[in-house]
Amino acid sequence: MLFRETVESDLDNLLSCVVDESISWAHPDRLLSNLEDGQYRHDRIWIAEQDGQILARAVWWAFANSDNPLALDCIYVHPSVDDRVGLAAGLLEAAHEAFGDRPAYHVFLQNGWRDDPTASAAIAWRQEAAARAGLTQELERLRYQWTPLAPMPKPSTRVVFTEEPDDEVFVEAFRQVAQGSLDFDTRQALTRMDPVDQAREEVEGYKSMPGDRSWWRMAHTPDGRLIGFALPEANNGGPVVGYLGVVPEFRGQGYVADLLDEITRFHAERGVERILADTDTTNLPMAKAFERAGYVNFSVRLVLSAYE
Repeated sequence: MLFRETVESDLDNLLSCVVDESISWAHPDRLLSNLEDGQYRHDRIWIAEQDGQILARAVWWAFANSDNPLALDCIYVHPSVDDRVGLAAGLLEAAHEAFGDRPAYHVFLQNGWRDDPTASAAIAWRQEAAARAGLTQELERLRYQWTPLAPMPKPSTRVVFTEEPDDEVFVEAFRQVAQGSLDFDTRQALTRMDPVDQAREEVEGYKSMPGDRSWWRMAHTPDGRLIGFALPEANNGGPVVGYLGVVPEFRGQGYVADLLDEITRFHAERGVERILADTDTTNLPMAKAFERAGYVNFSVRLVLSAYE
């Protein structure tokens, strides 16, 4: 069995890999589109090949300007393979070694997927394969969307929002907001990184997204005290609630609603028809804030990652 990254001449064979299970996957239209705009690259698509036949395929995603793969999008194994877990795990391990990293596996599912035998079965063997390849941490996120069917939020009467061109000001705000955060990724990062380095990495990560840096807003009280920040952003699918955070001093006073409303109104005033957002299932305050703001939970994202 040969594990290798693909080349352009593999494209026809790659397009023949079809997943017929109830799970998100890199279907032919997505594969072609993302190869064209750089979100997929052949050195981030790996196959298990025997006698010229693709028996397994793994596809990693990244922003077009990213140097490294950021997320595993799809795992496919040919129906003829008896040990699909073992083959998929071997393919992932080979790619991880080449990448020098183990990007998380992001799976998009419908609400209630655990009660759907077909969806549960599709996840089960992939989860086992991912775990064998080191992706043993499981996190589930609620996916929300806002559309113009929901009321347009009114401007805050107690928060002053301003542009801030200095990245270091946002780094310091991120550092403060990370203290006591309920966000899983933030808590994990702080176990292995200096808080300032973690904050700077966050800022750089959001700057790499397709949204405009000038959209970002700092949030202060009328007398100038820092409340937090609101980052309207975009990904390749369209407008998103990038990030919002309240510093510890002002938590528990409802400011999350002010920040979320500012992001929502900013996008809505640009005429967008849909704003997407995610939050961890364990972050109940954020989930409730989305629902109060008219966001609707339409699906979930399962993230399988490596323990740091």
